[in-house]
Amino acid sequence: MASALLQLKDIRKSFGSRVLFTGVDFTIHAGEHVGVIGPNGAGKTTLFDILLERQEKDEGTITCSRALHIAYLAQHDDFSETETTQEYVARVASVESWEVSASAHKFGLSPEHLSALMTHLSGGYQMRSKLLALSLQRATLLLLDEPSNYLDLDTTLFLENFLQNFSGAFLLISHDREFLRRTTDHILEIENGEATKFNGNLDDYFEQKELLREQIEAHARNVKARREQILQFVERFGAKATKARQAQSRLKELKKMETIDIKRLPFSARIRIPTAAPCGRTVVRLEGGVVGYGPETEVLKHAHFTIERGDHVAIVGANGRGKTTLLRTIVGELPLLRGERALGHEVRFAYFAQHVSEQLDPGHTVLEALYRAKDPSITEQEARDLAGSLLFTKDNVGKTLRLLSGGERARVALGCVLLQKTSCLALDEPTNHLDFATTEALQQALQAYSGTLICISHDRSFVRAIATKILSLTEDHTVLPYPGTYEDYVWSIQQKLRQELAQS
Repeated sequence: MASALLQLKDIRKSFGSRVLFTGVDFTIHAGEHVGVIGPNGAGKTTLFDILLERQEKDEGTITCSRALHIAYLAQHDDFSETETTQEYVARVASVESWEVSASAHKFGLSPEHLSALMTHLSGGYQMRSKLLALSLQRATLLLLDEPSNYLDLDTTLFLENFLQNFSGAFLLISHDREFLRRTTDHILEIENGEATKFNGNLDDYFEQKELLREQIEAHARNVKARREQILQFVERFGAKATKARQAQSRLKELKKMETIDIKRLPFSARIRIPTAAPCGRTVVRLEGGVVGYGPETEVLKHAHFTIERGDHVAIVGANGRGKTTLLRTIVGELPLLRGERALGHEVRFAYFAQHVSEQLDPGHTVLEALYRAKDPSITEQEARDLAGSLLFTKDNVGKTLRLLSGGERARVALGCVLLQKTSCLALDEPTNHLDFATTEALQQALQAYSGTLICISHDRSFVRAIATKILSLTEDHTVLPYPGTYEDYVWSIQQKLRQELAQS
């Protein structure tokens, strides 16, 4: 068995009266690739902060091997506006500039990339620069906090390849199911103040969770049956002198019997999207479309496609090619610069934008926001049910939006869109602030949705499940229907990456 790099024992952490962790125990061994999962707010990032000594634990011990050397990939940018790529990598990795230059080609970074300001690089090349810095630190344990958030498919696959081939250990916080499946061999679940480590990848974890629940339920049934037997015995014989001692003995046994806490299974949430409003056969058609923000900022110059009633369309392409700009043009939020945009009969869009939550009134409660947005035909109970499926309990549906986190406000905004009962849903990164259970519930709901769907998402499992058609944004600023499936599209990007890595 590989040697232990890190061992946590009885870790406890509180914030005021709120207990985040209690009795957290787990060990990370050399070479383990561990996915860290759990509901939003469970404390995953706080756990990283404790390991990085940015926050103090309240109780417990952390034992580190002499071989432990931690490197951290943060969620947010950690470079200055005046830093070149070479300066940034050298600073983060604490190495000389020549060492940066010697290894840059392995990450597809040219001398021009190294001399450019980090702020001038695309998100994909910024990530490559960060991975170069990680590799030069020669860490034995990486901590990565949601590294695939907002990455395009090309960069996600590059990051995936880096982690698959990393010889050390890592802890990876992610809500991207496909990413976790392809990069991890263990799962660390942070839930209800506890940490549980499972062998295997994400699919193995779900199987083990279900098996564990079945075992707990069977044990609970046995305990319940034994309780009933004891109570029946006491009720029948407790008053008889000859049986009194036995009755008292069994009452003592009853007091010692454990209470079985049965946790809910993953994917227990259910989202019911209202039936789509009727519309014509053609939803939207673009011919010779030029998309952008004015004559000087043309983003897409050749948009040719038709979306018909019932189509489930995924818009795909590298970051910066104009996916969000195209979606805003389709729904009518941005005017088409040139060409023709035609809508079908009675077509109405419900649009979930990445920053739509900022438009909600912060003084409204969760329920007030949902009630104001819903179609008149939808009952208040249906709105309450949707709030529950989006993780808003009876205790917090009365909270005002100003008291919610950014992720919670985004979930409210998503609920407002789903309740509008239009003919077409247009969703830009709808799963960014959802946990596994809610993402799966939304995925199942959209699969069953009879209306038209246009979606942008970096979650491969999600897109694979919901999309029946693909709109591809190409390097030459063209928008065309992709001739194959989403699987075919991902395969083509993987082949391109393999060729690049083979040449580096």
